[in-house]
Amino acid sequence: MQAVQSVIRQTGGPDAIGFDQVELGKPGPGQVLMRHEAVGVNFIDTYHRSGLYEVPLPGGLGLEASGVVEEVGEGVGNVRPGDRVATFKSGLGAYSSARIVDAEWLVPLPGAVDFEQAAALMLKGCTAEALIERCAGVKRGDVVLVHAGAGATGQIMIRWLAHIGAIVVASAGSRDKQATARAAGASLVCGYAEDELLNTVRQASEGKGADVIFDGVGADTWEVSLKAAKCRGLVVSFGNASGPVTGVSLGALSAHGSLFTTRPTMMHYYAKRDEFRAGTSRLMQMIADGIVQADIGTRLPLQDAAKAHRMLEDRKTVGATILKP
Repeated sequence: MQAVQSVIRQTGGPDAIGFDQVELGKPGPGQVLMRHEAVGVNFIDTYHRSGLYEVPLPGGLGLEASGVVEEVGEGVGNVRPGDRVATFKSGLGAYSSARIVDAEWLVPLPGAVDFEQAAALMLKGCTAEALIERCAGVKRGDVVLVHAGAGATGQIMIRWLAHIGAIVVASAGSRDKQATARAAGASLVCGYAEDELLNTVRQASEGKGADVIFDGVGADTWEVSLKAAKCRGLVVSFGNASGPVTGVSLGALSAHGSLFTTRPTMMHYYAKRDEFRAGTSRLMQMIADGIVQADIGTRLPLQDAAKAHRMLEDRKTVGATILKP
């Protein structure tokens, strides 16, 4: 099968993304040939492209895709040709029309989950599951601040948190984006200005501060996140949209109330087969039940990946972005 596949030969801006026409061979033992129907775009893709996260070069780009199994290799028993599947743990190279991947990390799609939702939700939805349920252990009644609540991951997290009974405060950079976060289920919304944000969190928490803060913005929100947490609260820093957090002082955690903080990587929560099965099954059930869904704000042809990256880095997107092969 002929396929169009992304290639990064050197790190840089969005124009570093190229595409090659390749001939795919036969899947080997334990592998499948997967034809892509939709490809998810995530902020981590920009880190791989720019060199913020080091990756082997030359190489592919993208982690998340959904599609159809076209052919299986020797020893594959968990899927067969024609099965609808998704993946986020098959290594870089999801920005492609088809590729050969290991069968063991494929996720079967229930009939209620379409290709676009799967491509938009696999990585971001599993991130939400890992952060909310296993990293932070959020429970009913907890006050939770979600930064960038109108973003794709932010909206998924808000819906998940609201479902389990948390009181959600969401920050966003414009009135329209705040309305989007409220529509996703946030109890209160605010901008990023320190006074507004802290007053909103105090309003939600009877003046105590947030039990948990999910911060995917990074440098721009780190200090206000510490100020918004309650005494012995938890700050979960999981992204660098505004740049990485640097120069962290442990003394600041004490000064703001003996805070806890963590910098989790989602893949560490999906490293084992039982964790992978449990987490993806939980996500698929949440999607099938209509609790979690992706607001797909941008659909672009596969070979417009550079445009997608520009929009993402310029914060011009609302909700999820997908590429169509």
